Amino acid sequence: MTGTFTRLGTAVLAAAAFTAAPAAAQNIRIGGLATLDGPFVVLGQEAFRAMELAFEEANYSAGGKKIDWVKESSDGRPDIALSKARKLIEQDKVDILIGPMSGGEGLAIKEYAKSVPNRTFVNGFSAAQEATLVSPSPNFFRFSADGAQWQAGLGTHAYDTKGYRNVAVVSGDYSFGYTQVLGFMTEFCARGGKVPEKIWVPNGTKDFSSTIARIPDKVDAVYVMLGGADAVNFLTQYDQSGSTTPLIAGSNTLDQTVLSTKGPFQRRLVGIPSAHMIADIDEPGYRAFVDKYKKRFPDGLGAPSAPFYGYYVATKAALTALDQVGGDVSGDQSKLRAALSKVELDTAVGPVKLDENRQAIANIFVTEVARRDDGSLYSKAIKKIEGVNQTLGQPVEAFVARGVPSRDNPSCP
Repeated sequence: MTGTFTRLGTAVLAAAAFTAAPAAAQNIRIGGLATLDGPFVVLGQEAFRAMELAFEEANYSAGGKKIDWVKESSDGRPDIALSKARKLIEQDKVDILIGPMSGGEGLAIKEYAKSVPNRTFVNGFSAAQEATLVSPSPNFFRFSADGAQWQAGLGTHAYDTKGYRNVAVVSGDYSFGYTQVLGFMTEFCARGGKVPEKIWVPNGTKDFSSTIARIPDKVDAVYVMLGGADAVNFLTQYDQSGSTTPLIAGSNTLDQTVLSTKGPFQRRLVGIPSAHMIADIDEPGYRAFVDKYKKRFPDGLGAPSAPFYGYYVATKAALTALDQVGGDVSGDQSKLRAALSKVELDTAVGPVKLDENRQAIANIFVTEVARRDDGSLYSKAIKKIEGVNQTLGQPVEAFVARGVPSRDNPSCP
């Protein structure tokens, strides 16, 4: 799928040269950037499914113009994502880029966006906090919560409900992992919890035996933030290790892409707490969203994944803004960006709007893994935290003063 061009709505490829002010009759070109290589392959497949569904629902048009869709694949690495983004903007001449998938990729794309101010970037699923909180780019929009927001309520749940006081951390050693750990520890440490050990592992790790061996014996639980194949490999090997220490899961660790993967490790997952921007909720809007997904993608997962939701909402936001400005992507796209900054969506799991940094304010759900009658696993919502902002309800100045998430930030006092 890398580098392929999908024609939506017409059969003729426009050969017009890239200009800052496209002709009024020119089709709108939208680029999609996701991961179809590396440990996050399944997440990337879900991303392009989401964009496809959103375009189909719009009849492959927006603002009275047809849409050309250009796809590119990364592998989770910032340098590759940046290279593919440059290709989409500079060679494929897209007007809007939707993506990327991973945290470090998002930081690279945010910085690149500053160099092409006459194009618009809508984040796909990348959730590194500083992509919008620190030195934001005026043409970079994120309609999904960041990784710290995704953890709202989980630290409190682990301390108050589960009774955990000492928790070790195992996380991917990159910006999204740091962001998730910050989100969890912000609440957990504030309640009085301690984190005696943080173990950072590279993306793409296959052998977690040394990681598991480093987990302290005297902890109440292990907080694990890994995604895709990394999560499956860790959970498989953790099950094989025979450890009985309970797990707390970062958002991607028990995303639907992982819960739908078969293996003996599944027997250990029921009841594990996590938190995310999407969960199984007993509301008509969410049920309709699930039904729509299953009907369109019968070979897909048991339910829409978080990457699917993220890219779907991002694409719907872009289409909504394009409709509002009559498809006008001329000049520096200021009309489009002004409309996009004011878009408010009523999604399957609740309302989404943007703050002054063009970052989503949205509902977050504390979840536990549950099993359906057919044996499949899903994330059952047990608590909803409404309207979570990027500073987790704290004053902006105080939150920013703590510094960007890193291996050492935060630390429990």
